[in-house]
Amino acid sequence: MPPVSSSTPESPGRSRPVVSNQSGPHPGLAARIARCRAHVHRRPLPAHARAPLAILDAAIAAHAGPVVLDSGCGTGESSLALAAQHPAALVIGIDKSAARLARAARLPPHPRVRFVRTRLEDAWRHARAEAWPVAAHYLLYPNPWPKQHQLARRWHAQAAFADLIALGGRLEMRTNWAVYAAEFALALGYWGGPEATVETLPPGAPLSAFERKYRASGHALYRVAAVIPRSFAEFG
Repeated sequence: MPPVSSSTPESPGRSRPVVSNQSGPHPGLAARIARCRAHVHRRPLPAHARAPLAILDAAIAAHAGPVVLDSGCGTGESSLALAAQHPAALVIGIDKSAARLARAARLPPHPRVRFVRTRLEDAWRHARAEAWPVAAHYLLYPNPWPKQHQLARRWHAQAAFADLIALGGRLEMRTNWAVYAAEFALALGYWGGPEATVETLPPGAPLSAFERKYRASGHALYRVAAVIPRSFAEFG
């Protein structure tokens, strides 16, 4: 794991700023994305992911309303906060960590929140194929993989980003690394998505444990948001 912080948001202590040998957007970002766009992401959905995602299909059908995705939901605090912000939506928290989702399961149950353990790229692929009615999509503090040679590990520089864009709706990414925010905004354009700008996140109630810890540690926080038209459903 990269040296992003000195501890997890659940443990005591202050979080260290992101350490990187990049001072600005990666010079190879555009070329990397061009290669990804030239090779469509067709990784089959793993068998173990099909059953839990099918359960969500049924929940979405029963809800018959908008869906909000919390990709990388961790221990679930952000999913509950998003349910309060989107009172008409079914909020789906997605994470690949069994330990984090076990903690989410101990939260007070919410009738409009569901959690699923799977890889984000598998969930995005399935959501795209099943045309989930995604009204909003949040990526809160994704692992920045901050070393220059780790560019290909960042979500906006992976082929799965085509599936993310194709889901449409309002996309919001938050990070405590200005370079990641700048790259994410640039990448949306390189992928053929809408123009986006980087904003400094204003003060307010934190959406997640990471956000609370970063604020308490004095980090500057950044947001990139864009509304992706439904016309991108066939993107990539």
